Amino acid sequence: MPDFFHPQLLPATIGAAVGLPLIILASVWLLRRWDKLSPRKRWALFAAIAVVETAYWLNIYAWFVEPNRLVVRRVEIVSDDWRGAPITIATISDTHVGGPHVDAARVGRLVQRVNALRPELVVLLGDYVNGHHHPFERTPAENQQIEGGLASFAALRARYGVVAVIGNHDVWYDRATVQAALEEAGVAALWNRHIVIRRTGGDPLVIAGLADDTTGEPDFVAALDGAPLGADTLVLSHSPDPFATAPEGVALMLAGHGHCGQVTIPFVGRPILPLRNKRYGCGLVEERGAQMYVTAGIGTSIAPVRFLNPPEIVLITLRGSTLGARAFAPAE
Repeated sequence: MPDFFHPQLLPATIGAAVGLPLIILASVWLLRRWDKLSPRKRWALFAAIAVVETAYWLNIYAWFVEPNRLVVRRVEIVSDDWRGAPITIATISDTHVGGPHVDAARVGRLVQRVNALRPELVVLLGDYVNGHHHPFERTPAENQQIEGGLASFAALRARYGVVAVIGNHDVWYDRATVQAALEEAGVAALWNRHIVIRRTGGDPLVIAGLADDTTGEPDFVAALDGAPLGADTLVLSHSPDPFATAPEGVALMLAGHGHCGQVTIPFVGRPILPLRNKRYGCGLVEERGAQMYVTAGIGTSIAPVRFLNPPEIVLITLRGSTLGARAFAPAE
């Protein structure tokens, strides 16, 4: 449930409480005067009330309903640079704990949902913290929520473990604190470095994590320095923008940050997309023979709304090109 009295939601809560009685009063007023009004005026007033009421309920949905939904988006990606057995990867991004829609308890439920999918690998793509303030500038209750959200990741279960990168909100909060909390939860937190995982059968899997693009300097060379040549390689990045300079040989890059714009307007698109390269906004991106998947994430930022962009867990099956054609399954 949303925190209706959270500072970011309070204007919408007041608007919801005041708006509905006003719509009802306007409708009653129109019904009582229906026969006394000219046909042109009565239908003009009826249309005006209908437009206002439609806008009211759309706002209720965008502020209070969709941000609290959760879909599982199942995606199959075929890569010419993947040589090993197929792997299932659960992707979580942008939980923004401390925001109006996400607290530590919701992260706990999210973890349970991920575990039920039985992924072989879980990746966390940054912005686990909401807001821009340092812990010293926050209340003890807010810090406790953030700490609880990070600690919840300890319950994630996957054959090849849990790997994370750090987002811009995490750096603004305190990168060292967030990284330490992730590592205490058993999560490998990467910043321009990689780890090597030995899969069943002994084949190496390289997972490289980039520094945040907003608050640091993502460096593919540093992140992959010393990685075994020819190994299957994944790159994690909070922002999708570094994809423009991704090196050859990376099977897949995964990113979040932009929340798929949070709001999609039919026939218009995504009016707000906080990325340098708008082509990297959402979903599967293919460029120069490389592939990246960008997730809409879980929480909200800038405005606490979502419309036609529900929070999502993305369950990716990554396989080599010799095992079949690319296919996509709908969200469930």
